[in-house]
Amino acid sequence: MTAYQSDFLKILSDRGFIYQTSDDDALDKLFKSETVTGYIGFDATASSLHAGSLIQIMMLHWMQQTGHRPITLMGGGTSMIGDPSFRDEGRKLLTPTDIESNLVGIRKSFSSYLNFEEQGGNALMVNNADWLMGLNYVNFLRDVGQHFSVNRMLSFDSVKLRLDREQSLSFLEFNYMILQAYDFVELNKRFDCVLQMGGSDQWGNIVNGIDLGRRMNNASLYAVTSPLLTTSSGGKMGKSAGGAVWLNSDMLSVYDFWQYWRNTEDADVERFLKLYTTMPLNEIARLAALQGAELNEAKKILATEVTALLHGREEAEKAAETARVTFAEGQTATDLPSITVPAAELDAGIGLLTLMVQAELAKSNGEARRSIKGGAVKLNDEKVSDEALVVDSSALVSNGALKLSFGKKRHVLVRKA
Repeated sequence: MTAYQSDFLKILSDRGFIYQTSDDDALDKLFKSETVTGYIGFDATASSLHAGSLIQIMMLHWMQQTGHRPITLMGGGTSMIGDPSFRDEGRKLLTPTDIESNLVGIRKSFSSYLNFEEQGGNALMVNNADWLMGLNYVNFLRDVGQHFSVNRMLSFDSVKLRLDREQSLSFLEFNYMILQAYDFVELNKRFDCVLQMGGSDQWGNIVNGIDLGRRMNNASLYAVTSPLLTTSSGGKMGKSAGGAVWLNSDMLSVYDFWQYWRNTEDADVERFLKLYTTMPLNEIARLAALQGAELNEAKKILATEVTALLHGREEAEKAAETARVTFAEGQTATDLPSITVPAAELDAGIGLLTLMVQAELAKSNGEARRSIKGGAVKLNDEKVSDEALVVDSSALVSNGALKLSFGKKRHVLVRKA
């Protein structure tokens, strides 16, 4: 492991963020001697980012905390194409209206981690549509395309994987890496940006940008990539049994976000505390050394600290208290995720299978049926074995809701509209 001297790279290294860099010594000296501007790109493929993006967001956070200037590059232009890196098939093409709507949602999360100029900080949010959408195609081919070797592009793992699996790679997608490289050049010209960061799957695209910047502007540009994370059991970060772990609270409740981190596997606690919280490393080491039931307390701290960074300390502690009441005391906490069912529908009675799908505790009636047969479903804390059960208003308890549970940790309150 490189012994970095600059605060930023030392923090990234000590906390496990660094997978690969383009020039350790030069970049370390740069971070020690001046204020560095660096960026990470985020495509607008959904109206919220999910927990899989948090490692990149935290890299930008630490960059600003150590006195440097981070840029979040919104892919208003590149989202029209979609990054083909390590995908088996092409992405669904989005309309400009889709993309603009998604960008509005994505912007909500970043202000929890970065102080932008309008908040008194130096972080920037930039949209690559500002320069990509007005490009003249022939001029772009002549000025930029001449610097790319198709032979070299075909050698990148992200492309080879698709070709090896005999999945077609459209010319549209093939151009994505050229546009990403050009983004780096534009950010360097406009904002003196010299660093691009991203996941390790972006290494080839980032190196393309470094090379293009040297060829077009004689610029010295750099790269830092983070490891592509999975859980210890091989699960993908940002995914749960209920689907994506969204950052926006209108897509995933604060309580469910807290629960995702509370359910961290034992072997991941120390790693996640380092990557996703700002807790001191000596305190993290103390928590990671806990064993057995005590390790559950470390998981609760992890959940609360990660949630506090995104949603605020008050909301995080409220989620932790909801969990304590629900699990430790066996009560129905009013802050559990909830849905409403029209009064007429609930009065008449609704099938339990349908209700589970509406509550997003199952993706289909078939999945709900299997969960009931497996003994994983409870209604008001009583196990249900009848998959044909019809639930009506009589199941509502004193707080005007019924509690539907899947397993020990997923609960939804059902209320009458």
